[in-house]
Amino acid sequence: MLEKLFQLKAHNTNVKTEVVAGFTTFLTMAYIIFVNPSMLATTGMDQGAVFVATCIAAAIGCLVMGLWANYPVALAPGMGLNAFFAFTVVGQMGYSWEVALGAVFLSGICFFLLSIFKIREWIIHSIPLSLRGGIGAGIGLFLGFIALKNAGIVVDNPATLVTIGDMGSWSAIMACLGFVIIAALFYRGITGSVMIGILAVTLLSIATGHVELTGVFSAPPSLEPTFAKLDFEGALQIGLISIVFSFLFVDLFDTSGTLIAVAQKGEMLDKEGRLPRLGRALLADSTATMAGSVMGTSTTTSYIESGAGIAAGGRTGLTAVVVGLLFLACLFISPLAGAIPAYATAPALFFVAVLMTHSLVKIDWDDITEAAPVVIAAVTMPLTFSITTGIALGFISYTAIKALTGKFDQLNPALIILSLLFIVKMAFYG
Repeated sequence: MLEKLFQLKAHNTNVKTEVVAGFTTFLTMAYIIFVNPSMLATTGMDQGAVFVATCIAAAIGCLVMGLWANYPVALAPGMGLNAFFAFTVVGQMGYSWEVALGAVFLSGICFFLLSIFKIREWIIHSIPLSLRGGIGAGIGLFLGFIALKNAGIVVDNPATLVTIGDMGSWSAIMACLGFVIIAALFYRGITGSVMIGILAVTLLSIATGHVELTGVFSAPPSLEPTFAKLDFEGALQIGLISIVFSFLFVDLFDTSGTLIAVAQKGEMLDKEGRLPRLGRALLADSTATMAGSVMGTSTTTSYIESGAGIAAGGRTGLTAVVVGLLFLACLFISPLAGAIPAYATAPALFFVAVLMTHSLVKIDWDDITEAAPVVIAAVTMPLTFSITTGIALGFISYTAIKALTGKFDQLNPALIILSLLFIVKMAFYG
């Protein structure tokens, strides 16, 4: 049955290799079951319900990707997108989490339609690589800022807006220790370095009495507090159009970039450098996003950590199916997930920030028309606490600078239209 479903022999692999690859991928991304509930709980969402939603959304995405698209790519609620959900849409803009879930669902529908009608290629090719890199780095810096805030390393100050916190506090010390552990283990090629760092800090906090653990295993918490609580009427407000677009935009490029990157690593591209069954893979992503929003979590997307499983030999959807089943098994460790403090997940956020800012290395810093919009997009995201603002200012500045320097050949209709829409949005809707 497995051979028929996944064509193992044709992909030069076997069940044992695929299972090992699945475990490997899972260990590299399992931190999301601790980080996501902690982050979304800041919006007022029930942390236990979000934990269940995270596991189920990840399982759905992995199973659809594995069984239908037959790719060893795992999915889960995305880092950056959950921060945008919690701290920008709800925290800064003041919308309820129910409205934010509605916006996530609408972005999933848009992604689905773009995949069906094959418009995604036109959009992807219309956005300059430098701008994509700036947006990715900006999201990374945004996550880094949130990590420092959660650890108490950065605190507010009425004179300077922000300043350094109490570095002698338990939370700051543990956050720093956790990051050092993660970075060192990652450098040594230890699988699951991020999760090990989170658990190490948590266990040390439990042992010293700073955190109370009531157990490890239990029946899954109720999903009722977040299940089907989407507010579509609120999400269809004019002011939220840019929010839906931001969810869609980030997910589209995150997913496309991840799929191409892992496909190259696994030598799965065809002779023309294209990914076979790309449409199915993107539909798996959009389906998981819609399902996840109904369950009660932010946008579900493909994980670059899938590359770890591919490096371990994973070549078919069986790898993704194994990851999905492991996420379902995690439903029974909710007490452990609930005991993990914010300062234990802060190192994971900061480490992801380090990885995401790597995209800046590809920028042509000698061309100010490329470099300036990148810096504008990257710096304004954390300083305005808004991914949408960073994207908008990046687009507007890129188009304006290119136009004023006479480089009209580097602009295209999609770029100009999006820039004008962002100007209207910022002028009339903030």
